[in-house]
Amino acid sequence: MSQVKGLEKTFQEILARREAKSRLRRLTVVPPNSADFSSNSYLSLSTSEDVQREYLQRLQSEVDAATASSSHGQSASLLGSGGSRLLDGNSSLSESLEREIAAFHGAKAGLLFSSGFDANVGLFSSAPQPGDVIVYDELIHASVHDGMKLSRASKRIPFLHNTAYPRETAGGVQAASSTTNLALSSILDTLVRENEGIRSGTRNVFIGVEGVYSMDGDVTPLKEIVECVEKLLPKGNGYIIVDEAHSTGIIGERGRGLVCSLGLEDRVWARLHTFGKAMSCAGAIVLCSPATREYLVNYARTFIYTTAPPFTTLASIETTYQYLMSGKAEPRLKHLWDIVEQAHTLLLSLCERYNPDPRILYVNPRKPESPIIPVLTSRPRSLAKYCQDRGYMIRPIVAPTVPLGKERVRVCLHAGNTLEEVRGLSEAIGAWLVLEIAKKGGRGNDSAKNRETTFKPRI
Repeated sequence: MSQVKGLEKTFQEILARREAKSRLRRLTVVPPNSADFSSNSYLSLSTSEDVQREYLQRLQSEVDAATASSSHGQSASLLGSGGSRLLDGNSSLSESLEREIAAFHGAKAGLLFSSGFDANVGLFSSAPQPGDVIVYDELIHASVHDGMKLSRASKRIPFLHNTAYPRETAGGVQAASSTTNLALSSILDTLVRENEGIRSGTRNVFIGVEGVYSMDGDVTPLKEIVECVEKLLPKGNGYIIVDEAHSTGIIGERGRGLVCSLGLEDRVWARLHTFGKAMSCAGAIVLCSPATREYLVNYARTFIYTTAPPFTTLASIETTYQYLMSGKAEPRLKHLWDIVEQAHTLLLSLCERYNPDPRILYVNPRKPESPIIPVLTSRPRSLAKYCQDRGYMIRPIVAPTVPLGKERVRVCLHAGNTLEEVRGLSEAIGAWLVLEIAKKGGRGNDSAKNRETTFKPRI
């Protein structure tokens, strides 16, 4: 008993230290009637009356079909799958969904997972063989890190975010002070020179990137990355994995994603599409070759040892994908991109009007590439609470989710947002900014200097 008490005390001390650094995470419930500028439901399909109606009709049709085919009037099994897919949890709907979704995204095969986290962990932990290497964007998702830790890869090497080749500066090629500051090409070149297996093609290099990065909302330069990998690994032993979690549904024709929009389906080894963001349901799929699919069925532990998604989940995936495939989401996409532009313009106008110290507020002037607009501030909790109190749900993002000095609120736009809501959020941020400037007695330190030394935004 004393041992348990001692452990609880340790937990309390750890949590107290985190709270003292303003890093303590807490569960909260979104107040009713708040304008959503926080969730990842970019197309607002979960609140669409059409989608809800089609989903309920799909559930009812399953109940009716099961009742009609049962001599005992037995109800359909809607709430549970009965086990893992390798036991009793597989279904014809699971397999038909995999085929249909793969075909929609121009892939040869696909395997459903219960979540994007499970999909990344399963893929990155099982695919690399002993002696292989994983090279990944330094801002890759936490699920990829967990998968890599469980893998048999001999090395895991980060490369400078969204950088295929070394960047040119006024003084020439950018200097590198650490591995993380190296471009992808520099790392691959070193691996080829120093590793005989990689040079000969008997060892593999897995390259992990995201389509859209959730904290900055920027899009990976995928075409350049693909060309870089093909050039430096001409033996064909470079395997690119693209996590399309935040690009599914919003980028490319009918939301097929970044890979399809660039025509790179045959040059990217594996893709991960999740359903919990723009698709407004749950689960994920790894798109790959038939051989890779069969390998994952046998070796991806997050697939093998987890309960299969129930019919209710499969039906929601089916409903939202049919909505996307039919083109019904196109008006929503158009409205979404319109308000993304409007929101960015309004936020930039605040910076121009008040010229704040960028430690108080900074917005990247570059046109957004996604519905995610980061608003950098050293006081993210204060700004988020001010807006939340006025009915606008935005969330503070602090370390360790983002590096120290890159704290922010993340404004996520949705097809369900109105222009009036966007204007209201901008006004709330502006009112908070006026109060912050008044507290500091003006603009504070030189903005140009702080723009370089504090946030170092990528523009």
